[in-house]
Amino acid sequence: MATTDSLPSYPHPDYAEIVVVRHGETAWNSQGRVQGQVDIELNETGRQQAVAVANRLSREPKISAIYSSDLQRAFETAQIIAVKCGGLEVVKDLDLRERHMGDLQGHPYRELATTNPIGYEALESKNDDRELPGGGESFVQLFERCKSALLKIGRKHKGERVVVVTHGASIETLYRWANATGRYKGKIDNASIAVFRLYGEDKWTLNMKGDVSHLCHNGFLQPGFEGDTTTT
Repeated sequence: MATTDSLPSYPHPDYAEIVVVRHGETAWNSQGRVQGQVDIELNETGRQQAVAVANRLSREPKISAIYSSDLQRAFETAQIIAVKCGGLEVVKDLDLRERHMGDLQGHPYRELATTNPIGYEALESKNDDRELPGGGESFVQLFERCKSALLKIGRKHKGERVVVVTHGASIETLYRWANATGRYKGKIDNASIAVFRLYGEDKWTLNMKGDVSHLCHNGFLQPGFEGDTTTT
C-alpha cells in the first residue's frame, strides 16, 4: 500500500490523480441499516471523521477540485474537506450516488434474510446483472455509472489531483474495476481513502486503497468503535 510520503509533491502531466473518500459515519451506519439512496446526514462521529480526513488531505499535495455525491452524508463530508483545503467549491455529481437498494433501504442488514428473503437473495447473488426488488440497481448498473463519473472527472483534470467523495458500494465497484482477479472482498470504512490514477483516456491504476491511518490517530478504529463496514 502506498503512503502519503510516496505521493508526488506536484501535479504530474501524465495522469490525473483521484483521491476517493468514503463519507463519514451516519446513525444508520452505526445501527447497521441499509441506506442506499435514503438521504441520511452524518452523525457527530461522522463529522469528526470528516475533519480527520480533511486535516490529512490539507497536508498533502494540492487539490484542484472536489466532487461529491449529492446525498448529504457525502456532500457534508466533502464540504468539510473543502474548507480545510483552500475553500474549494464542491461540485455535486448524481452519478456518484450510492447504489439504489430498492426495498432493502431502511432495514437492518442483519435481518434481511428473514424480513426480505427475496431481496436478500438478490443482493447476495453472483449474477451482477440482477436488479434489486423495488427499483434497486444491479451491480452492473452501479458500476457503469460510477465508472463513467470517474472517467469524466479524470479526463477533465489530467495533471491535477482531485477529491471524490462517494459511498461504500460505489467504491466497491471501483475497486473491482481496478482488480483484475474479480470481486473485491474487504472492509470499506467510513472516511477511508483510496487513490486512483488515470493515464490516457481509460488506463487506470489503484495506488492506495482503504487507508484509515488518519482515523487510527484519532481513535476512531479502536476497540468499541461501531463504524459500519457492511451497509452503505
